[in-house]
Amino acid sequence: MPDYVVRCGVMRTLHVMQSKAEFRRGTKVIARTGRGLEVGEVLCEADQRVLAQMVDPPAGTIQRELTASDEHELRRIESCAEQEAERCLRAIRDLGLKMDLVDVEHLFGGERIVVYYLAEGRVDFRELVRRLNAEFQTRVEMRQIGVRDEAKLLADYGDCGKPVCCNTHLSSMPPVSMKMAKLQKATLDPNKISGRCGRLKCCLRYEFDTYQENQRALPRVGAEVVTRDGRARVLAQELLSMQVLVQMEDGRRVMISADDVLSTIRKKPSARS
Repeated sequence: MPDYVVRCGVMRTLHVMQSKAEFRRGTKVIARTGRGLEVGEVLCEADQRVLAQMVDPPAGTIQRELTASDEHELRRIESCAEQEAERCLRAIRDLGLKMDLVDVEHLFGGERIVVYYLAEGRVDFRELVRRLNAEFQTRVEMRQIGVRDEAKLLADYGDCGKPVCCNTHLSSMPPVSMKMAKLQKATLDPNKISGRCGRLKCCLRYEFDTYQENQRALPRVGAEVVTRDGRARVLAQELLSMQVLVQMEDGRRVMISADDVLSTIRKKPSARS
């Protein structure tokens, strides 16, 4: 039987799981992971092409397809998680801890409850864990997360009108820099290029490699080139259309295709005095 890629938990972690049965994409299953018994969603078969794109995915085993009884139990657990979050928040306030509760995840098998929180520094939550362990009668795990993970847990839709990427198809957060926005000539207004997390939008990363390849393929700004109509100097690059704005020897400024650039003139370095 094939192995499958299965997405589990509120953090939507991708696992490679063994199975004794075959499953279709989108099938909800009960799976055994390193954390315990969880509900997961089958995404695809874990063939060599898929595995080559994954970095050290956690393992697991598919136990069975989600049954009607499992769905009823899942609804009960989700209802309990809401109450557990309220009790956890009350305990945080009673202890005066400098942390913000983000979410509470109750695993399907009941092996543990995971508390996700934000904090500027380290928090001594030992007394909180002792209190919650006694109250919930199960293992409580505290997990500090960042603002991007908070968006992954709580955000709904982005400026594009679609569900946020971090809560749909992204399994890890790509590094994003202002350099990517500048190269793509995006607005540099932070309010327009920041996502729900307040950080630069992940989608700025998607086309960056293509922009870089196109930039390398075009003559650089300031270069002297030979075109079909004579010599010219490059004033600007249009990366997506693969064109350059050039100034001809007679002063005319024209936009030409990269194919119309016959060669780039390399200037000899000036002799040192």
